Amino acid sequence: MTNAASFFDKVELLQNTLIARATNDEYEVGDYVALRAELLNMPSIAPFIPEYVSKNRTLDQFWLFIKPKFTTYAERRKFIWDSFSDLLDKLETKDTVTCDIDISLTINDSEEDYIKYEWDKALQRRSIDPKGAITSSRALLETVCKHILDKVDVDCLVAIDVEQAITLVAYRINISPDQHNEQVFKQILGGCQSVVNGLGSLRNKFSDAHGKSIKQVKPSKRHASLAVNLSGTMASFLIETYKNKINTSTA
Repeated sequence: MTNAASFFDKVELLQNTLIARATNDEYEVGDYVALRAELLNMPSIAPFIPEYVSKNRTLDQFWLFIKPKFTTYAERRKFIWDSFSDLLDKLETKDTVTCDIDISLTINDSEEDYIKYEWDKALQRRSIDPKGAITSSRALLETVCKHILDKVDVDCLVAIDVEQAITLVAYRINISPDQHNEQVFKQILGGCQSVVNGLGSLRNKFSDAHGKSIKQVKPSKRHASLAVNLSGTMASFLIETYKNKINTSTA
C-alpha cells in the first residue's frame, strides 16, 4: 500500500462489501475478513473505522447486526454510506484531524518495515500510554536518521544519540543551517534541529526510558500528541528530503 488511492480504495471496497451483504446490490465484493483485519491494524486508519466493523468479525455477524436495525435496503445503504463518509472524505482530500495518514504514506513509501513499526507503535501509544508514546517518538526519529545514514554509507555507531544523528543527516541531505545563506532557510532548518533536540529533552523529562522520583510530573495525552505529531512530521520531512536528493542526483 504505497499511495493515497490504495487507502481510499480499500476503505471504499470494505464499505461496498458491507452494502452488498446488507442489500444484495451489485457492488464489487471484497474479502471482508482480510480487509477488516488490515484496516483495523493500521493505527492511522483504525480510529475512523465504524465501530460496528470492529465488533462484527464476519459478514454473517454483520448481517445479524444490520438486518433487525433497518427494514429497507435504502435505510441500510444510507446507514453504511454515512458511517464511512467522514473517513472517505479525509482520505480523498487528505484533510485529517492530524497528519497521521500523510505521514503513514511517506513512511510506507520508505519500504522499511522497522520504520513503519516505530511509527505504528508511537500511534498506538499516543492515547493510552503517554510515557511510552514519547519514548517511541524519539525512537522513530533515531531510526529514520540511522536509516538515512546507512543509505548514504555513513558508519553509524549504535550508541549515537538522536541529536548527533540528525546533525550528520542534515549535512548529508543538505538541510544543515550552515549550508544555506538565506536567513529564512537558516531559521527554518535550525528550527527542525531544535524540534529533534526538544524531543530528546521531552523524552528525558517525561518518558518511561528512565527511573523517576516520586515527585516526577506525569505526561498527559497532550504531551504524547505533541511528541508523536512532531516526530512523525520530522521523520516524514527527512525521508522525503532524502528521496528528493536521490532523485535530483540521478536525474
